Amino acid sequence: MCCVDRLNPPTLWGGFAVFAPDCQLFFAGDTGYSRDFADIRARFAERQRDGGFDIALIPIGAYEPRWFMQSQHVNVEEALKVHADLGVKASLGVHWGTFELTDEALDEPPRQLERQRAALGLADDAFFTLPVGGTRRIPRRR
Repeated sequence: MCCVDRLNPPTLWGGFAVFAPDCQLFFAGDTGYSRDFADIRARFAERQRDGGFDIALIPIGAYEPRWFMQSQHVNVEEALKVHADLGVKASLGVHWGTFELTDEALDEPPRQLERQRAALGLADDAFFTLPVGGTRRIPRRR
């Protein structure tokens, strides 16, 4: 993950965590894959009552060609690793299908997610996408 360095700002993106009483959310932002996500899980473990983040917003698109995009955008396989490393209850695949930014087809990321999620034996609601304008209710913490 990248963050803004006020003295030497080489990047302009970052992620964040929200710890509200009824929902704990993680937004990955633009990111390449690294073990930082396992570190995030460990760092916030004490703040995460009831087993970790409720929902993570993880990018799944704009990843081809890999030689060029790898450090800025995870592909679907890496997004699934981020999901596992965070130990999140559910993830929403974001950052796909809006603009033709890279070489993969606009609808390729959710199709890849469906295939790879099934191959890993993950439930459909463990890591999902929504159509444009779609909504999903996330259960509140009690």
